[in-house]
Amino acid sequence: MTETHHTPASDPWAAIRPYQDDEVAEVLARLAHDAELLDALTRYRLPRLSHFMPRLSRVLASFAIRREVRGVSGVHDFQMRIARYMQRMIRTSTDIFRVEGLEALDPNSAYLFIGNHRDISLDPAFVNYALYLAGRDTVRIAIGDNLLKKPYVNDLMRLNKSFIVPRSARGKRAMLAAYQNLSAYIRHSILEDNHPIWMAQREGRAKDGIDRTDPAIIKMLTMARRGRERQVSIGEAIAELRLVPVSISYEYDPCDLQKARELHAMQTSGNYEKSEFEDISSIVAGITGHKGRVQLTFGTPLTAQFDTPEAVAAEIDCQVLAGYHLFPSHFLALEALGEAPDLIDLSEVSDADRARFQARLQEVPDELRHWWLTQYANPVLNKAGRHR
Repeated sequence: MTETHHTPASDPWAAIRPYQDDEVAEVLARLAHDAELLDALTRYRLPRLSHFMPRLSRVLASFAIRREVRGVSGVHDFQMRIARYMQRMIRTSTDIFRVEGLEALDPNSAYLFIGNHRDISLDPAFVNYALYLAGRDTVRIAIGDNLLKKPYVNDLMRLNKSFIVPRSARGKRAMLAAYQNLSAYIRHSILEDNHPIWMAQREGRAKDGIDRTDPAIIKMLTMARRGRERQVSIGEAIAELRLVPVSISYEYDPCDLQKARELHAMQTSGNYEKSEFEDISSIVAGITGHKGRVQLTFGTPLTAQFDTPEAVAAEIDCQVLAGYHLFPSHFLALEALGEAPDLIDLSEVSDADRARFQARLQEVPDELRHWWLTQYANPVLNKAGRHR
């Protein structure tokens, strides 16, 4: 089955862009018959039946998918179905979801949102939810091709307005061409389509709680404009993209134990091997796990005053840290580590906050406690300019 009706000449980004409305029906039909997706769903929802009667369970899963997407004729319809689940997830797994700074941004302009990265799928999902509540257009989401090894995951992500960031291109020339193409797509989305974009400030999540922007991302973003006009400054190429830093802060990270395990392995043996389905299980844990309070803060668009990628990255870092909300969990972790007592502010920490924190800490194995605490304590140190 062909993936798209568009020829590369008329559609230079066919291989990486989100699906368009005229492709949705075909993709949904393909998903309803994808054996891997059906098996994954039945293992999750009907474990006993999938074990004893795999064929019947697949038929039931296929029927459920077709019923769920009945009447979906385009990307917006698909996202509205997701919005229902998102509302339920926020109601059941977060105590408060607060948004700041969005009202200062022009509702008719597309922005390139660059955010700190804590959760594979939820960081952009919360940005989307904030935009949806404000009656604004949802973002196109940058996602690494390392997460799209399975065809059904690729299909689902691109239905949900994700576009693909190449990380597996082999060789310097192939990589350069892939990034130039990506840069051109992002610029086209903002300037021609007037369609907002979300991307992370670095490749991979900040597992240690230290949020830093990779200047290589800034270089990639300026490639399209500077490839055409060599004399254009970095600042000018960035300013036209209307880049807005975004901070997301979770009181509790549902993947904190997994991250602590990875940090511990890196420290003790120098490497960490991911299991086959680890990214998928992190996505599920992030969505379903309890997050406590969540705050999303939108910064202000970057101007043309920057002359190096490093200067742009430093400004993003500055805004991300300024907008990052510190919760009781962050201060209690720093207190438990016995570090920087002058930075510990317990004025808003209630007995209930302390009890909840202690209950979570009790579940952490002794050898992982330092790493578990560190990822919560680091934002306090980072905000104060005391990098570890």
